[in-house]
Amino acid sequence: MLLEAVAVALRAIWANRLRSFMTVLGNIVAVTSIVTVVSLIQGVNALVSDAILTEVGADAFTIQRVPPITRTEEEEERARSNPNITLTEADAIRAFSPTIDAIAAQAQRRGTITYRDQVIENVQIQGVTSEYVEFTTFDAERGRMMTPLEVDRNRPVVLLGWDVAEQLFGEVSPLDKIIRIQGAHFRVVGVSARKGGIFGASLDGYAVIPLGAHMKLFGARPSLALMVKPTSPDRLEAAMDEATAALRIARRLKGTEPDNFGIYTSDTLLGLYEQATTGIFAVLVGVVSLSLLVGGIVIMNIMLMVVTERTREIGLRKAVGARRTDIMLQVLTESVTLSTVGGLAGVALGFLAAQAIAAATPLPALLEPWSVALGIGVTAAVGLCFGAFPAARAARLDPIEALRRE
Repeated sequence: MLLEAVAVALRAIWANRLRSFMTVLGNIVAVTSIVTVVSLIQGVNALVSDAILTEVGADAFTIQRVPPITRTEEEEERARSNPNITLTEADAIRAFSPTIDAIAAQAQRRGTITYRDQVIENVQIQGVTSEYVEFTTFDAERGRMMTPLEVDRNRPVVLLGWDVAEQLFGEVSPLDKIIRIQGAHFRVVGVSARKGGIFGASLDGYAVIPLGAHMKLFGARPSLALMVKPTSPDRLEAAMDEATAALRIARRLKGTEPDNFGIYTSDTLLGLYEQATTGIFAVLVGVVSLSLLVGGIVIMNIMLMVVTERTREIGLRKAVGARRTDIMLQVLTESVTLSTVGGLAGVALGFLAAQAIAAATPLPALLEPWSVALGIGVTAAVGLCFGAFPAARAARLDPIEALRRE
């Protein structure tokens, strides 16, 4: 019976194609917006998550001079006066905590790299200590990584990011080539795997050198960040607590004094990102909900008009034995079918719109099955809710009066 009602509804929609299109236009726009926005948000979320995990790592945490975010002007002012992280403090943390497996210090500055007549400016030059090899954020797709011995002895060797290697050497192998960083000569020992980019900004524009060599180029007292890896991922929280305690002791902070350093994990950064995007998502949902409300009102008005046009048909059906529930089912099915057809069209258009935006901009798109189900389900619910009043009105028609209607 339900399938027959759907078939009747589809025939009615096809018989009045233009009116049906204008009726569901609001739903099409709303669902197109839902699918487009959700696809772009999911694509951006996946991109940002991958970038954070690539840069920070899922099984490690980072200690730096300032926290990843300051909430008040007082916190921001206090963070600016925080002392630099030092190698001595890294040793103090290592000695204090039995749950820490590796600590690598890292310094970053922008510099110029040249090879023959090729010049790349504003490259991120990273200086690292020997335990950097313990962290998954570093790798070598071609060649090899710098050995701990080379790093400890400050040998002039370098691990290039993918983009830097491509810009300097093109199709030529960069391995064992001599490049200049800030005028100093370094031998290329490896090239990292390509990480991609985020919002058009490359994540592969860097070069990794020993920390001692970095200090010779940029100064002997850099602002360090410490990458800390616990003995196992499930001891991450304990390692963070112990590192905090060790650093507070090393800096002789009193119990009432706040931390004058920042500690964060990949989850910390992901949480900050989600907080920043939650408000935007809520506003977009509100706008889309308004479109669905308008579309639902249009559907209700059209279904009221349909009931008026088909008064004699409804009266005839009642005269031959149709019950109120049969009439209500017919009208509700037509309303839901009409709305769902608009939802399906909106899903298709939303997917195409998201792909077009992804092709024309740095924003990625990722179509999630739940967003498709959400778009279709919401439009079906709109058709059901706003079709209820016309259906009830049709069911209450008196068959005698209905048959007299011209």
